[in-house]
Amino acid sequence: MPPLDRLLAIMAHLRDPQRGCEWDLAQTFATIAPYTIEEAYEVADAIERNDMAGLKDELGDLLLQVVFHARMAEERGLFAFGDVADAISAKMEARHPHIFGDAPDEGQSREERWERLKAEERRAKGASSALDGVALALPALMRAEKLQKRAARQGFDWPDPKGPAAKVIEELDELAQAGTDAERREEAGDLLFAAVNAVRAYGLAPEEALRAANAKFERRFRAMEALASARGTDFAALSLDEQDALWRDVKASEAGKPA
Repeated sequence: MPPLDRLLAIMAHLRDPQRGCEWDLAQTFATIAPYTIEEAYEVADAIERNDMAGLKDELGDLLLQVVFHARMAEERGLFAFGDVADAISAKMEARHPHIFGDAPDEGQSREERWERLKAEERRAKGASSALDGVALALPALMRAEKLQKRAARQGFDWPDPKGPAAKVIEELDELAQAGTDAERREEAGDLLFAAVNAVRAYGLAPEEALRAANAKFERRFRAMEALASARGTDFAALSLDEQDALWRDVKASEAGKPA
């Protein structure tokens, strides 16, 4: 049996009302959605760690999520896995008319061509705003970037990084002046949104930049803990000045290593 057919048969068995698994039968689109998101992140994590064996496993886990959703839809008479595959195949061909069709290559960048075709698809589905279709379930940082990019395509954007940088300073000051928890929450959101805009102004992906910063902080913090332990001290018992000195030692040791 071909591997994909085997997987589809396994899912059908798991969802069989008489012979299936109690847990799998109890699931819905809503209860499975968090696992789908989690598996996508685990795929990204395996790539980040250059773990190709792990990537194979995580891609399988992600594929299972697609099969799971498609099976539940098939049970309701909505669509089946084959329909999902046909739909994405048709979409990919439509989004590459210069490759799969007779349309000339107009010399646009891949992103420009892709976004133009996606905008046409959204309009065909009845979109009334340039912001329609930005998924609510996206991580907030990534969604902020996408919203800003959509607005920028309509001309609503700073001409250079100076504007976003000034906005970050403005929002930081407003956060400091906020008097209530509700005001602080609002101003904190504005500050983070402005920071995304500032990073984007330099042509960087905020999500990637923050992931790298998280990894760097984790690496350095673990190194501080190890350094304190090697010196016979409890890191948590150190004063902030002593911890800061360890931080500087770790940074200095990293500076001396090849990138």
